[in-house]
Amino acid sequence: MLALDPPLATAGSSDPGATIGGIVATADSGPLRHRYGAPRDLVIGMTVALGDGTIATSGGKVIKNVAGYDLAKLFAGSFGTLGLILSVNVRLHPKPFGTATALGASSDPVALAAAARALAAAPLELDALDIAWRAGRGGVLARCCGLDPVKRAQRIARMLHDAGLEDVDATEADDALWERQRTGQRSQDGVLVRVSARPGVLADVLRAAELCGGTVVGRAALGVSYVEVDPPALEQVLASLPTGARGVVLDAPAEVRSVIDPWGVQEGPALELMRRIKTRFDPAGACNPRVFVGGI
Repeated sequence: MLALDPPLATAGSSDPGATIGGIVATADSGPLRHRYGAPRDLVIGMTVALGDGTIATSGGKVIKNVAGYDLAKLFAGSFGTLGLILSVNVRLHPKPFGTATALGASSDPVALAAAARALAAAPLELDALDIAWRAGRGGVLARCCGLDPVKRAQRIARMLHDAGLEDVDATEADDALWERQRTGQRSQDGVLVRVSARPGVLADVLRAAELCGGTVVGRAALGVSYVEVDPPALEQVLASLPTGARGVVLDAPAEVRSVIDPWGVQEGPALELMRRIKTRFDPAGACNPRVFVGGI
């Protein structure tokens, strides 16, 4: 299998859905990122077309035969601003025979965050470890695969119970749970903010969302959360995020998109480095101009 599971098009939607090129160019990911990494970690070779028509190739077809500059990591998440991705070679993983998920709930953000940290630190080899929050209550979801996934999920459920969580359960019928997590990474009518923060401040992210009447899904061990709020609450939720956290607006109604910079204020050495890379790869500015951070 290709271990990429970002949100795809909703059934009946006019959205044609995600493509391999789009997933790599936006660095989009889903719950499987916990174990298998982001798109940049799964691409082992790439061929691109630069703004002047030059064709460049890096990497190879197998992990042990990778040569040249690692363009894949540079182009992954560049939103097409450095060039056009023509083809990618990807790393595959064995498809699991079965899965099971342990889950527990709480109305205390601190308890949820502490339980998630405990699972992240334990040698459990989870496929996914997610958090969810809505209307004053949230949950931790831990997915197992491989040998005896049900037995492993039941063991993790006991750990969640010992951590003080409620409504603890372990289930094999978990596809709907994880589809709901992926669906929570998009918003049809509200504003969807991707928050990057240290995993240790997860409770503060949950509090910020609750203060603004928002919902959260996210990767509990990776510090990536997707917060959905009503459009009027956008500025409030961004101001309520813990120190060091950064928010990027992924989805918003047209009237909001027209008046905000979705990337927020991004100045400093990192932005200057990105501008220099853009100039080096696309000096004419022909590739997707002004769609990236800092107007790149």
